[in-house]
Amino acid sequence: MSAEKRFTPARACSLDQVPHWDLETDVLVVGFGAAGACAAIEARQAGAEVLVLEVAAAGGGSASLSGGEVYVGGSGGTDVQREHGFVDSTEDLQQYLLMAGGPAADAERVAIYAGNGVSHFNWLREQGVPFKGTYLPGKWIEPPTDDTLLWSGNEKAWPYVEKANPAPRGHTVQFTGWGGGKVLMQVLCERAVQLGADVHYNTRALTLVVDAGQVIGAVVREEGVVRFVRARRGVILCAGGFICNSEMVKRFVPAALDCELPVTGGNDDGSGIRMGISVGAATLNMQEFFATLPFFPPESLVKGIFINGRGQRFINEDSYHGRVAHYVLRQPDGRAWLLVDNEIFGRPVIQEDIQIAAVGETWAEVERELGLPEGALVHTVEEFNRLASTGNDPYFHKAAEWLRPLTEPPFAALSYCKGDFQGHAFTLGGLATRPSGEVLDADGQPIPGLFAAGRTACGLPRWGEGYSSGLSLGDSTFFGRQAGRKAAGQSVV
Repeated sequence: MSAEKRFTPARACSLDQVPHWDLETDVLVVGFGAAGACAAIEARQAGAEVLVLEVAAAGGGSASLSGGEVYVGGSGGTDVQREHGFVDSTEDLQQYLLMAGGPAADAERVAIYAGNGVSHFNWLREQGVPFKGTYLPGKWIEPPTDDTLLWSGNEKAWPYVEKANPAPRGHTVQFTGWGGGKVLMQVLCERAVQLGADVHYNTRALTLVVDAGQVIGAVVREEGVVRFVRARRGVILCAGGFICNSEMVKRFVPAALDCELPVTGGNDDGSGIRMGISVGAATLNMQEFFATLPFFPPESLVKGIFINGRGQRFINEDSYHGRVAHYVLRQPDGRAWLLVDNEIFGRPVIQEDIQIAAVGETWAEVERELGLPEGALVHTVEEFNRLASTGNDPYFHKAAEWLRPLTEPPFAALSYCKGDFQGHAFTLGGLATRPSGEVLDADGQPIPGLFAAGRTACGLPRWGEGYSSGLSLGDSTFFGRQAGRKAAGQSVV
């Protein structure tokens, strides 16, 4: 029988099935992405022996394919925020993150992160992560420059702006254009190795080893050979989410199937979550996912209005693009368009091939070409124009800076109907944990010897509609650190 059939993530291995220990360590880290690298760094700095298992031929995980943006602030602001005139109180960051976490927001986790965001940013720089320190104004998906600070969420959009004073909190690793995640992960992985973490590449964790309810190690396959690894202090699961596991996606988050492009390095297969479940771990928010609809830049397009197949608006268009994506995906029959006039028209920079579904010299012509109910679109635009001319949007609360009547012909409708654009997605649900990384069972009690962080755990980003760019990296790096310290026997913040 093959190792894959003898040992699977869904079935834990008991101690009596272990013939011998091939390797022993204090802390075993499964996955060498953002959470795993930071867990390894902190565990080594706490004096623990650390062994890291990475299924790929190199470290970095999905984080290495990201833009390298970390969402931090609070405590009056990072030095970058303050230098550019932004004050960011811990209370404002905390309130924003509570709203961003949605109905299942973890108040304790949010408070810890908000109170330690500045120190975490400084810690990243101490590890060698480069940040230029400059500010890029405007509305961007990711900076096309090597600037650091930008607006990366819903901070200035309703309803968030009504509850928390806004501040830009996206801090991007210095790299021109998209790709800062590669720099971030190169630095963090090299730092972990420099500190003495023993990294085994091309090595897959097959299952956990348990004894009397305690996780004491793992069965792994390294270069085709099954090996048994003992972890004296604990195992930290940092193996990513489950967007690559089609069966898990269908079971837990079928709405993500409407997004054709998974955001992943290729190994977010849910194995870490399944290993946790095999020893009694509870899961949280498995139905939640991040989705994106990059309808800007250019930022002029934010001044357009989204409508559905009934000709009705459904969101304030100055919202974060991920929030917009969720609203678009929910529209009847998957139909939605962005209406623009000649003054604000532009091709979305990230998705230049977006379809122009209709063009007309009047909005009535656009309405007819889209096949919408007579008068529906025209009424919506007329009402929007009337209110926008006064600087108000009482129905959807779009900020005044993005309000202007759509009156300069020709007019156009950009198609965001299902099948006309490619959505991107990754999962947000995962194992239930304490902020320390301790994995919890269904009774809310910690499972001895088991920890988790990153997208294997359900962390700060746990509601797709509330996501902000940089929140996953911020969560993974910060709470990966906490898991590393706790597993090594040290106190956590």
